[in-house]
Amino acid sequence: MKRYEYDVLVIGAGPGGSMAARYAARHGLKVLLIEKRPEIGVPVRCAEGISRAWMDEVEIEAQEHWIDAYMDGAKIYSPDEKSVLTLSAEQAGNEVGFVLNREYFDKYLASLAVKEGAEIWLKSPAVQIIKEDGYVRGAIVRRFGEEVDVRAKIIIAADGFESQVARWAGMNTVVREKDIVTCIQYRMTNIDIDEKFTHFYIGSCAPGGYLWIFPKGEKEANVGIGVALNKIKEPGEVKKYLDKFIEEHPWLSKGGVIQIVTGAVSTCPVPKHLVSDGLMLVGDAARLIDPITGGGIANACRSGKYAGEVAAKCIDNPSKECLKEYEDMVHKKWDRKHLRNWYVKEKLAALDDETLNKLLDAIADVEMSDISVMAILEAVQKKYPELIEEFEDLL
Repeated sequence: MKRYEYDVLVIGAGPGGSMAARYAARHGLKVLLIEKRPEIGVPVRCAEGISRAWMDEVEIEAQEHWIDAYMDGAKIYSPDEKSVLTLSAEQAGNEVGFVLNREYFDKYLASLAVKEGAEIWLKSPAVQIIKEDGYVRGAIVRRFGEEVDVRAKIIIAADGFESQVARWAGMNTVVREKDIVTCIQYRMTNIDIDEKFTHFYIGSCAPGGYLWIFPKGEKEANVGIGVALNKIKEPGEVKKYLDKFIEEHPWLSKGGVIQIVTGAVSTCPVPKHLVSDGLMLVGDAARLIDPITGGGIANACRSGKYAGEVAAKCIDNPSKECLKEYEDMVHKKWDRKHLRNWYVKEKLAALDDETLNKLLDAIADVEMSDISVMAILEAVQKKYPELIEEFEDLL
């Protein structure tokens, strides 16, 4: 078996993996980034929304070729669609600002890694890890049908929601059913929508999740749905929810579907352990998807940067004690927010349509410079004081 030696092996060339490879290579490390698919960025399994706010932190400059549409903000609809909460892009969080072309975006991020000196192998899945003396020391990689031995001082797992690397290494990243959202998305054309906003529909149309419309240009959009796994009673039910919604809205049903993608996301708090001897987890593999929005691009990019920088510091001592600096950075950045958003996600999933209608009605027309739990509670108390007990525990 052929053997290759690197300082850092990054498994998975999505946004998190490319950022990890980029920042590790920037510090002079010999970096290999591997991707199981023959092309980076496809197939797209994403609603493709991001904000502008976090990009400076990871030194990403907006490029016209990977932006399909610019958003002014987001609109959230009550189950009866009589109340609409309109948020500016700044208020709406990490998923509102641009709607991407992920194929071009992911390739661009990979190109940044190459410019810093990283090497990329395509169509090269890791089929098992190499573990010696308790340390992850590399991986067996199938490259164009041939298995090769790739050794590295540090492994960075960026292999997404289904992460096998973490499981192979003995790390527990199992997610409970109620914290998994299963998704299906159509790329639709010839539809009539407000193309300056992303659109979110909540309630029984998408139990435990939401339905989204992300414009992609003139009369085109990603139209998708996420439903909590513990709310699904039979196979194919998620698609039935989406089809029913489209059928009930003529401005959608007049259009056509030109692409279908499926997938799943985690909506859990940040796991306690994200490193092991010789190994770090980033992005979706580290369960860093926002529990409310289901968005993960921004967190993948930032965690990738942190992992790449810590790899440079610990290259001569890849113990979990040294790599714990990365784990601590992630917990400091996201623990509090993700735990709060997980509580809110759990609360929203437990509310019936009538209560959600009242909630959106109470806050839809209130001027709020900052969307906070306190501001929402004050608005609810003014209009529907009988509901306030439903939400007080969120404080």
